[in-house]
Amino acid sequence: MSPGTVAAGHPETAAIGAQVLREGGSAVDAAVAAVFASWVCEPLLTGPAAGGHLLAVPPDGPAVAIDAFCAVPGLATPTRAAARGGIASGRPDPIAALQAVDVDFGDAHQIFHVGGASVAAFGLTDGLVRLHRRWGRLPLADLAAPAAALARRGVALNRQQAYVATLLERILALTAASRALWFRGGAVLREGERFVAPELGDTIERLGRDGAEPLRTGDLAAACVATCVAEGGLLTARDLADYVAIEHEPLSVAYRDRTVLTAPPSSAGGVLLAMALGHLHRAPRASASGTGRDGAGPPSNAELIAAMARADAERTPEFDARLFDHGYADRLLALRLGSTTHLSVIDADGLGCAITCTNGEGSGVVVPGTGIHLNNVMGEEDLNPRLRWRPPAPELPWLPPGRRMPSMMAPTAVQRGGETEAMLGSAGSSRIRSALLQTIVGLVDHGRDPVAAVEAPRLHVEDGTVYVEPGVELPESTVGARPLVRFRERNLFFGGVQVVARDPRDGTLGAAGDPRRGGAVVVA
Repeated sequence: MSPGTVAAGHPETAAIGAQVLREGGSAVDAAVAAVFASWVCEPLLTGPAAGGHLLAVPPDGPAVAIDAFCAVPGLATPTRAAARGGIASGRPDPIAALQAVDVDFGDAHQIFHVGGASVAAFGLTDGLVRLHRRWGRLPLADLAAPAAALARRGVALNRQQAYVATLLERILALTAASRALWFRGGAVLREGERFVAPELGDTIERLGRDGAEPLRTGDLAAACVATCVAEGGLLTARDLADYVAIEHEPLSVAYRDRTVLTAPPSSAGGVLLAMALGHLHRAPRASASGTGRDGAGPPSNAELIAAMARADAERTPEFDARLFDHGYADRLLALRLGSTTHLSVIDADGLGCAITCTNGEGSGVVVPGTGIHLNNVMGEEDLNPRLRWRPPAPELPWLPPGRRMPSMMAPTAVQRGGETEAMLGSAGSSRIRSALLQTIVGLVDHGRDPVAAVEAPRLHVEDGTVYVEPGVELPESTVGARPLVRFRERNLFFGGVQVVARDPRDGTLGAAGDPRRGGAVVVA
């Protein structure tokens, strides 16, 4: 029997994870090694300054979700204090210092905000170390070594990573340190050209040897803080020293004859995914022939749109403000229901691991001597309530320093009868929840294999607008009064789902990497 399967956002990322499985590592070992590799293979999506959500589902014990997402900076800064509607006197509102960049996806535009003011406190490495302590078999240094070597020799940009570099060219040109990594002869790196980052390799090797401490209290943390402050940011030494990844029980929601486990708050995406699944689960189901309401057919596109719209409507100022209240997510689900990369792994023992992590689009601020590109999570409109709801609603206070940002990331497991059938997650900002919803519907309702479920055309509903890929059958009457945006070709706008599946009957493994983002599968 195969020791396991890895689905990731880049072929080299998946290959390194699979090699760890062959060497006797667990699914967690493979996932941690693959995350390190993704910092080199997908450096515009993740890195040492990223945040993430992690999910581990053992075959013989409770599942664990680890919140390692980014937090609001500014601890131990006397002039930086939480205030309703803004910032206390003594320093201008950092929102005003953000630099806006318009990114063109071809058929849709999105504004991202960058610069030093966009940098949030980060702790992905702390989450990886905690995960490894619980389920790792191999030394952390051994898991970091392949990625460190890869950074030193370089990785040729594939089509998807080159496309992302083109999209983010204005961000990458922001500082001299960033330009040194990403530009050759005055032009941003193109497909086939190598991203080489020996200093990033040194950083990865350090983290493998010393764990998270260099980025919490050591010289790497000091360098990140000094660089961020020099660029007008609010990151402090205490922000990084006090950061702790938090272990939670996952959110659980019934869907058909399955149980879906997903990320709890601070993930807003997990709550919204659970809500949409719950709406579909409780709605009357069309028959397989489409002629009745009592059968077992999959939901129609109209029903998917309705479920997505109902979940999207929950993203009110109250939702953003109360998401972190103890029990709020459970109460909301009971009441209503009655830039990013992801990798998934299942090993031969049935241990499943799913990790979603993001650097946003990067702030454009690279820490000299380290290869670390600082995140721009504070500048993400979908994550920062002050940007999403501006001018701020009266009931929405400025998030205090140390508070986790409400991510859309939602690493997820699908179980039946207590056995894990699939581990999955997605990249794609606000489109994560709709990409996961449709993939789960494909696996469960349509009975598709992982490849068919991932490659099926997608739709997305947000702020009253319906976005669709080619191949989605959607008559105008189904959309109603909502604006409709039809993409001309499959696009990374609609996420990047990586899924591994296991047949509980015989242990057979299957997997799919999303072609929208260059996903790849490697069987160990």
